[in-house]
Amino acid sequence: MELTEANRDRSGVRNLAFQNDSDDGRNDTNLKGPGDNSQRIKNLQNKKMVHTNQGDEYVNIESDLHENKRAPVDDEQPRLKGHLEKKYDEVCEFCKKHKTRIHYVVYGILITAYLAVVIAACSLNFQRALPLFVFTVLAIFFICWDILIAKYEDRIAAFFSPGDQYLRKQWFWLKWVLCATLIITIICWLIFDTAKRGSRQLISFGGLVMYVLLMLIFSKYPTRVAWRPVFSGIGMQFLLGILILRTKVGFDVFNWLGIQIQTFLEYSDTGAKFVFGDKYTDHFFAFKVLPIVIFFSTVMSMLYHIGFMQWLIGKVGWIMHFFMGTTPVESLVAAGNIFVGQTESPLLVRPYLPYITQSELHAVMTAGFSTIAGSVLGAYISFGVSSSHLLTASVMSAPASLAVSKLFWPEIEKPLVTLRSGIQMAKSESKNLLQAASQGASTSIGLVANIAVNVISFLALLSFLDSALSWVGNLFDYPQLTFENICAYVFMPFSFMMGVDWEDSFIVGGLLGYKTFFNEFLAYERLSKLIQNREKGGSMYINGVKQYMTVRSEVIATYALCGFANFGSLGLVIGGLTSIAPSKKKEIADSALRAMIAGTVACFMTACVAGMLTVPSLEAPCHILFRNASNFTDFPRNSTELVECCQHLFTSANHSEVIFPGGNYSLNSWKVCCQILGQPAFHCT
Repeated sequence: MELTEANRDRSGVRNLAFQNDSDDGRNDTNLKGPGDNSQRIKNLQNKKMVHTNQGDEYVNIESDLHENKRAPVDDEQPRLKGHLEKKYDEVCEFCKKHKTRIHYVVYGILITAYLAVVIAACSLNFQRALPLFVFTVLAIFFICWDILIAKYEDRIAAFFSPGDQYLRKQWFWLKWVLCATLIITIICWLIFDTAKRGSRQLISFGGLVMYVLLMLIFSKYPTRVAWRPVFSGIGMQFLLGILILRTKVGFDVFNWLGIQIQTFLEYSDTGAKFVFGDKYTDHFFAFKVLPIVIFFSTVMSMLYHIGFMQWLIGKVGWIMHFFMGTTPVESLVAAGNIFVGQTESPLLVRPYLPYITQSELHAVMTAGFSTIAGSVLGAYISFGVSSSHLLTASVMSAPASLAVSKLFWPEIEKPLVTLRSGIQMAKSESKNLLQAASQGASTSIGLVANIAVNVISFLALLSFLDSALSWVGNLFDYPQLTFENICAYVFMPFSFMMGVDWEDSFIVGGLLGYKTFFNEFLAYERLSKLIQNREKGGSMYINGVKQYMTVRSEVIATYALCGFANFGSLGLVIGGLTSIAPSKKKEIADSALRAMIAGTVACFMTACVAGMLTVPSLEAPCHILFRNASNFTDFPRNSTELVECCQHLFTSANHSEVIFPGGNYSLNSWKVCCQILGQPAFHCT
């Protein structure tokens, strides 16, 4: 490892104590005469002899071993090799000599066979083979890209250097032009989008601005903020959101990925069924959810062994480093947190952690708090939470974590680890693929046990707190007092500013309290019950208590909860990072709480972007839109989706078609559509 500044301290490291001893030995040798040297040689020779003094207590076994080793060698006689042995040696020598060419030939045969399979599959049914074709094209592109960069990196850099120098010279006024263009674009987009879809997106935009201002006000160094990572991080978040949530192609791709991951994780049921029996689903969490964590951990370990995860994390990290201007360590850890946990991702850059700055350390911890691991992602999907939204939240929170981190703790030092330092990620320690799979399964034991004991202890503690608070509330004629109610009132303003409907903000505030003070497992488990209640239908209120939320509120809550920012993870991060970088123990303890707050805000900002971009038509059919519009006064009555549903409603009535599959909401729907379209009395009487 080569560092820009640290070389002076580590390149020629010596133990000064041993250095002084050796120097004294040299001086003594120079001072003493040849007689002393001859005496020293005699002493060394005597040490090799068998010690027979003091009753033959000491025996020099080492010299006997050397003599025994030499004895068989002397006894060996030269042996003539047979014809087969000679041919075998010739073949081995030929393979060693042409090892590289043989590898190329084998790889060429395998690649040719794979391409033949792809072409045959596409010729039979291209629609069915479309995913395979897309993955093949992407693989070919990135392989060619890596080869070109490895061979012609200097030429490519020299080719683009004039443009880079020009941009650097003109950057002073060019950055203001870009900022003005970005602001005008956002304002125009908000105007047109508000006119089309309603005013609720404006609340989410206001919440995004509010969180940025709060981070700036409570920043460690408010006057030293570098705004490039902040604006570019929010911009990347926004672009990813538009691509995934607003474009049909992006939504279909992530929805397809979510379905494939969900299908892939269901293969863990085979192992769970074999171990726990046919009725393993009777104990859903222990025998259905936790085996998914084991299965996903095994797969991730295998992907690490073959180098795919390092390659993927490196590409994502390079993109964030290029666009956001963050250091390589920050970018790689943030990219790694999309796929692995908050204690595993710093291991990718373990050799460099002792040399990172305080701001970089804060960014590393913030990235861990604002995302979730791939292993628990599968568990949340098994709860019934939307897999596509969980995937989107994991990707969008990575640039958001760096943006919030650089705003909450700006960089005031000069980073030592740069791209010029030749940064490399850690490799897998497994010898083969089977060992990697076994190690992945064994590693998940601690994770599964940690999840199980935390859920048991936190649920028991929550039950005790609710009972104690209900007793206290009963003293003041308010027995409904619970921990969830207290958290709901605390987090209610924050959830409303994300764009959650006012009637749902109380419920989402309680979920945020569960997530912050306990863990996200409890919050997602509670959210899954709300989703199931909505899908079953029925009365929205029972005894004045709301039983489920709108689809929009569920989506925003999914993004807001998608992170490890809780007090339980706080101790885990401090212990994990301290064991990896003991020299940073004080800095880790000082910045851990601020990193947890920054990670929470990063999740809230991701939820704000999701609130700005969520399209109800992609989530709910017409009868659910009608029900939401009739239950909430702030529902956008000028929504294009509602107008289309009303037109379909009147058309269906004229042709005597079935209007509302899934629920009898005809009376409320007629009222909503009559108010929106102002139809003649024939329809509205």
